[in-house]
Amino acid sequence: MSEPKFQSQYADVNGVRLHYVSIGHGKLILFVHGFPEFWGAWENQLAEFGRDYQAVALDMRGYNLSSKPEDVEDYHVGHLVDDLRALAEHLGHKKMTLVAHDWGGAVAWSTAMRYPDWVEKLVIINAPHPAIFARELLRNPEQQAASQYMLFFRSPEAEQVLSTNNHAGLLDMLIRFGSNWDMDEVTRQKYIEAWSQPGALTGGLNYYRASPMYPPTAPQDEEKINSILNLPHEMLAVQAPTLVIWGEKDQALLTGNLDGLEMYVKNLTVHRIPDGSHWIIHEQPERVNALIREFLNKPFKGQNSEVQGQTNDK
Repeated sequence: MSEPKFQSQYADVNGVRLHYVSIGHGKLILFVHGFPEFWGAWENQLAEFGRDYQAVALDMRGYNLSSKPEDVEDYHVGHLVDDLRALAEHLGHKKMTLVAHDWGGAVAWSTAMRYPDWVEKLVIINAPHPAIFARELLRNPEQQAASQYMLFFRSPEAEQVLSTNNHAGLLDMLIRFGSNWDMDEVTRQKYIEAWSQPGALTGGLNYYRASPMYPPTAPQDEEKINSILNLPHEMLAVQAPTLVIWGEKDQALLTGNLDGLEMYVKNLTVHRIPDGSHWIIHEQPERVNALIREFLNKPFKGQNSEVQGQTNDK
C-alpha cells in the first residue's frame, strides 16, 4: 500500500498564518490537536478519513509552523475558535465535522457552542466540556490535585524546565497520565522538531496562561471559574450530534468530567475505554478510527434528538 499523500499548506486567516495538512476531497473533517502536540498527532486519522472526506489537521496558533503571537491575550479561546471557523471558510466550507483532543477539544467545544451552524458533528477525545471542567475544578479535590500541573505551565520557568535536555520534560509528559503510548524514534524526532520551532513552546504554554481554568489558589481564581458556570445555559449548550471518546486511565482529566455532560449536549454518545489513557489516539488508533467512523455513518434525525447511552469497552 502506498503512503498517503499529505499536502502541507498555509492559510492567512484571523490575523495569523496557520499551517495545515490536508488529504482527500468531500465534506470537511477538521482535526484539532492539544498540548504539546502538532498536526502530526492525527496522521492515522488523516490517512483513514482522507479516503472520503477532505481531512485536514492544523497546527494551532502558537505551535510548530503556525504563527506564534507574543501576547498572552492572543491565546484567549475566542481567538482560537475564530481560527477554526476562518480556516474552514478559507477551505471553502460553511460546515465541518470537528475531531479534537485535549486543548483542541476545549476549543472545539467552544466552537460548537458559539457557531452551531458551522459544526455538523463533534467528536471529542479526552477533553472536558468547559462548564463540567469548571465544576470539577471548584468542587472535586481529586481533579484539583490532578490539575496542579496547570499552575506550573502558567509559571515563568515552565519553558526552561520543559525544554532542558532536548525537551526531556515534554517527552516525559507524553508517557505520563497513565500512558501506554509506545512512541518510536521517528515520531519522537518529529515532536522534538515541532517543539524546537522558535517560540513554539511559549505559544503552547500561553493557552494555559490565557485561560481562567486552573486549580484555584485564591478567591479571585474561584470567581473567574464561577463566571463560566454562571453563563446562561444556552451559551453552554451544544446542538451538534456529539461523540465523546474517553480513555479512563487519563490521570490529568478524570472521569468525573463525564458526569452531567448530557445536561449540555442534546445528542450525546459517550464511549469509555477502560484501558486507554489521555493519549488514546496514539495507543489505539484503529479503535479510535472505528468509533469515529461508526459515529459519522450513523443517521441523525435532527440536531435535537434523544441522548444516547454510554458504552464501555471490556
